[in-house]
Amino acid sequence: MLDALRNAMRIPDLRRKIIYTAAMLAIYRVGSFIPVPGVNAAALAQELGIDGGNIFGFLNLFTGGALARFTVFALGVSPYITASIVLNLLTIVIPKLEELSKEGPEGRKIISQYTRYATVVLALVQALATTLMARAWGVTTNPGFFGLALITITLVAGTSFLMWIGDKISEKGIGNGISMLIFIGIIAELPTMVVNSIRAVGEGGVSALSLILYLIITVAIIAAVVMVTQGQRRIPVQYAKRIVGRKVYGGQSTHIPLKVNQAGVIPVIFASSVLTFPLTLTQFVPALDFINKWLGYGSFGYNVIFVLLVIFFTYFYTAVTFNPIEVADNMKKNGGYIPGLRPGRPTADYLDRVLTRITLPGAIFLAFVAVLPSLVAIITRVPTNLLYFGGTGILIMVGVALETMQQIEAHLLMRHYEGFLK
Repeated sequence: MLDALRNAMRIPDLRRKIIYTAAMLAIYRVGSFIPVPGVNAAALAQELGIDGGNIFGFLNLFTGGALARFTVFALGVSPYITASIVLNLLTIVIPKLEELSKEGPEGRKIISQYTRYATVVLALVQALATTLMARAWGVTTNPGFFGLALITITLVAGTSFLMWIGDKISEKGIGNGISMLIFIGIIAELPTMVVNSIRAVGEGGVSALSLILYLIITVAIIAAVVMVTQGQRRIPVQYAKRIVGRKVYGGQSTHIPLKVNQAGVIPVIFASSVLTFPLTLTQFVPALDFINKWLGYGSFGYNVIFVLLVIFFTYFYTAVTFNPIEVADNMKKNGGYIPGLRPGRPTADYLDRVLTRITLPGAIFLAFVAVLPSLVAIITRVPTNLLYFGGTGILIMVGVALETMQQIEAHLLMRHYEGFLK
């Protein structure tokens, strides 16, 4: 591991990417401590019940504690994730967007621009709702128009800046920018959770045996997540020999690695955002309180819908990222074929069938792991306010860490260095 990191820092291009990513994440963490002007953050956190293991405690985890401190990044990247989901779904429904998605980099660039516009609109709605509720609770120092406008604009600007940081990390750094921001936020909240857990044991609120049992199960979950994330079905591919003059081209054998979890942690992030958005609104609109009773964070209804959403988004995002027809066409153009299958449509149908079969257990595993810690908390009787970290946090942490390591490893192997896995 250390040798691989040392090798990574020897490669100028990779070193530049790592330093750039670290610098951007450092800016994000600094911004997580800059308070929004005109708000009593401690009083607002108490009103939101962030320490009570509710939906706001979960959102606070995603923002790296920025919501509890009510800083400029209090809304986090949730509006961007929600906007991405909406645009991805509209791409299937609206023909014009579907055409843009197939136009290559230029088309995707336009869709990304639409996503940014949608992010600002959603951030404005969330910021306005939060600001009005803060005024209703009496935690604003200047409840006038200009004071509320300043709070709203600050929150929207914070989310817009985070969106820019995420894009820049994806473009010039290592890993997926938005996933990295969520990852570093979860990591930042780990010490707080550990301290609270130790304090709870010392005060007699939780037995040491229950906490140890929970930790053992968590370690087992992490090991299982790593195994499934790395698991793949290898489809053998043969390339026909071509003789050009006196030289022979092709003839080699290779494979297409179809991952059991092709979509990574994106389905979990998407499912979390879809559920947290309406649950957040219920806190601000008393008439919608019945939704919170049925779908409150950690409830049976919440877990059932969360499982279904994870499975749906796993299939959805797998379809977005892996196109069997495109893969089959590329193989055909390069003289490749799967033994026993004709190139073209039969190959595409076979890849689609295999991917559909292996995606189902991967999706069920993701959903199961996401809700398992909540079930374990009930068995071990560990309070939920200590465990808002949950399965979602574990999946995102492990998934993003593995994806980032794989990217670094690809750079190392390309330059004939040993990677993390020897």
